[in-house]
Amino acid sequence: MISGAEIMVRCLQEEGVTITFGYPGAVICPFYDYLFQSDIKHVLVRSEQNAAHAASGFARTSGKAGVCIATSGPGATNLITGIATAYMDSIPLIAITGQVNSELLGRDVFQEADITGACEPFTKHSYLVKHTEDLPRVFKEAFHIATTGRPGPVLIDVPVDVQNRTLDTFAYPEKVEIPGYKPKVQGHAMQIKKAIEAIAAAKRPVICCGGGVVLAGAREEMVAFARNSAIPVVSTMMGFGVIPQDSELYLGMIGSHGKSFANRVMHEADVILLCGARVGDRAVTAPSVLQANAKIIHIDIDPAEIGKNMMVDIPLVGDIKLALGEMAKQVSPCQCDDWVQTVRQYKKDYVLRGEPRTDFVEPRQFVRDLSAMMEEEAILTADVGQNQIWAANNFNVKEGRFLTSGGMGTMGYAIPAAMGAKLAKPHRQVVAICGDGSFQMAMCELATVCQNQVNIKMIIMRNRRLGMVREVQSNQFGSRYIATILDGDPDFVRLVEAYGIQAAFATSNEQAKAFAKEMLQSDKPYVLVCDVDPDTPSI
Repeated sequence: MISGAEIMVRCLQEEGVTITFGYPGAVICPFYDYLFQSDIKHVLVRSEQNAAHAASGFARTSGKAGVCIATSGPGATNLITGIATAYMDSIPLIAITGQVNSELLGRDVFQEADITGACEPFTKHSYLVKHTEDLPRVFKEAFHIATTGRPGPVLIDVPVDVQNRTLDTFAYPEKVEIPGYKPKVQGHAMQIKKAIEAIAAAKRPVICCGGGVVLAGAREEMVAFARNSAIPVVSTMMGFGVIPQDSELYLGMIGSHGKSFANRVMHEADVILLCGARVGDRAVTAPSVLQANAKIIHIDIDPAEIGKNMMVDIPLVGDIKLALGEMAKQVSPCQCDDWVQTVRQYKKDYVLRGEPRTDFVEPRQFVRDLSAMMEEEAILTADVGQNQIWAANNFNVKEGRFLTSGGMGTMGYAIPAAMGAKLAKPHRQVVAICGDGSFQMAMCELATVCQNQVNIKMIIMRNRRLGMVREVQSNQFGSRYIATILDGDPDFVRLVEAYGIQAAFATSNEQAKAFAKEMLQSDKPYVLVCDVDPDTPSI
């Protein structure tokens, strides 16, 4: 005999899951009991939202689906922000929640919440499992859906009686058959031909690299296509890091907080190749202007994204890794030397902002110094706010990764995501950059860092402000600052030291650079607090 709870654990083992992130409760305890008896590592977070963020960091770094767990009611609802964050950034996630007894559903009993209904807008699919015998099929389908096509989170809600009910045998399905779900991965040959022809005829082409390139693992294909075509590349925030910042091929990040010359190139181009970019408002504020001036080629595995925010001349549905790989073979160097020289001059003429200071830490210069010190394959996670923009515009990813919440813009993401990334790649340097506002949304996870000996480095940009919102109030609301002044902040060094974690406080760039060197050399968690001028702008 085998119980539903044991079947759930066996399903995870069949999918090769080695680590999960969660927070238990009564109705998920049967599952946890068998998880305890298995070889799957469980990381106890201090807030369910951070279980989803940690699973996201693990997924983005490992290339596998991340798994997070919560109980019913508030445990499940606390997961929603993390699930929504993963959904907006197309991260493969399996969220497992316990549920009250099936017979009590709909009766508003203790800790009952319709979590499948609540998460409907933020999941790729969801299951409320009514029968124990359905568990193997549900788990097999969930992992398949989460990791194929456009990746995303899948929710599995399991009532406690379904976990406790027993079956005679367990058999895990070998394949998945889901009517109506057949993601198209091979780009249409005729559309690829049209794209190549349009690129060959272009005088001012540009490639826009989006997060879909990262998700598809198409870094090599993107670099090969850019090199073979000699076309300059810009990126959205989620596509940042595919091509190193110091590469001749790369111009910079576009958007409202990107490089001015990168935006200029987009507006002057006559052909734009969009690769896995949704053309969100933060990246492209006026898509109608671009489509009026340029021919748009859009590659995406999700057909719903093509043409959603900007009219497209040549749509190409398929896996970007396969499409770019084929296009890299067919493309010839563009006959646009003058254009290439012009855009490279734009980049050369751009003056980096942020001079080193002795009275505060100038964050933009500090990020450049930090980048130069970090290893080739290092992983940087950035929270949301000014710290995110300082990191995205000044960090050189090299051969590593840049992880942030791009679509949802969720504060408190960086530290749990860094934990997940470090547990996925324990031999890589992992650094999280936070503002003092976002740090306080996740500082409870310092206990998780200690309990699991997760050797991550954390940097707090302390400007005593909710900096980006304060900028909005300054620019649009007559500098009437309300609810953006962080009076009452703790002494972060003493707070961190209370967890037994080494900490330092820097009041100049020289100090920050010295402490950063010490931090990166340490084999234990470390927090560096940088005192930043509250008036430092985002860009």
